[in-house]
Amino acid sequence: MKRLGRVAALAGLLAALWLVWRDDPGAVLALMRAAGAGLVLAGLVHVLPMLANAKDWQTLILRSDRPGLAGMLHLVWMRESVNSMLPVARIGGEIVSFRLMRHRGVDASTAAASLVVDMQLTLISQLLFALVGIGFLLSHAASGGARLAGDLAWGVVAFAPLLLLFALVQHARPFERITRLLNRVTSGKLTSLVGRSADIDESIKRIWRRRAVVLRYLFLWQTLQNFATSLEIWLALRFLNAPVGLMEAFVIESLIQMVSSAAFFVPAALGVQEGAFLLIGRALGLGPSTCLALAGARRIRDLLIFVPGLIAWQVAESSAKAVGAGGGAHSPAPVPDGRGKGKP
Repeated sequence: MKRLGRVAALAGLLAALWLVWRDDPGAVLALMRAAGAGLVLAGLVHVLPMLANAKDWQTLILRSDRPGLAGMLHLVWMRESVNSMLPVARIGGEIVSFRLMRHRGVDASTAAASLVVDMQLTLISQLLFALVGIGFLLSHAASGGARLAGDLAWGVVAFAPLLLLFALVQHARPFERITRLLNRVTSGKLTSLVGRSADIDESIKRIWRRRAVVLRYLFLWQTLQNFATSLEIWLALRFLNAPVGLMEAFVIESLIQMVSSAAFFVPAALGVQEGAFLLIGRALGLGPSTCLALAGARRIRDLLIFVPGLIAWQVAESSAKAVGAGGGAHSPAPVPDGRGKGKP
């Protein structure tokens, strides 16, 4: 899997470089150089959507186990950094988040359930926002934009049943069923995991039953998150001397998110994201150099936010290992050895 990720990253990088080269690399670099520190400011604005994501994810966790908002923001930062920069098929960040939540004292089933439902609701919101973007393109773009919107709409039509299945399958207790099957295959060696899997399934159902929380997640926090990310696009285009309305920035961001999610197997969506910026931006009347400079601004954001996030992840992992080695609060309890004493 890692080898496939590296190959996809290399292919994506070559595609991105080719897109810039076939246009006018001098013009693209000139636009970015003229924007200067403005692109840095636009990249730093990404803290706002991460904060909204931290809040909506926090609401999925029961109060007794819930980390503070600063702690959730730290987890979101590391999760996005891992998923965006490493060849982990956009699930490595969830694994990292689960492990770090456990070190923070969050119950295993609660942590796993919050991550699963967070992924489900994020995908649903991305689909909804993409439909808004496609509708805007159909009604406002030129003929080329309308054709692009039609192609994207077919992609949504193909993707929607899979998303619906992903949401409905949770009611079939998938974690418990899979673990029971593996337990039979391994002659009962996974017995202890069956109960934990059932707890995860029950925790997922419990979250979905909190309809007010789910609706606030979808229509309040996810909307704020998407508009905050659109603000990055809006600001970057302002500094690139190509001002557009916030609605156009919202359309670009919603469709870029959908394309990037579909290209989950390509690390950092290299090449795919640049191509999407070019197609969507041109459909909205932006020049190719501006589209590619905007894609470059997104890469500046990645360097400013996600590279430090990878460093923060390594620091957090080292701290967690040090606490475990020192017999911290969340290290495994000793197991009796039959003589009244405990052994690790």
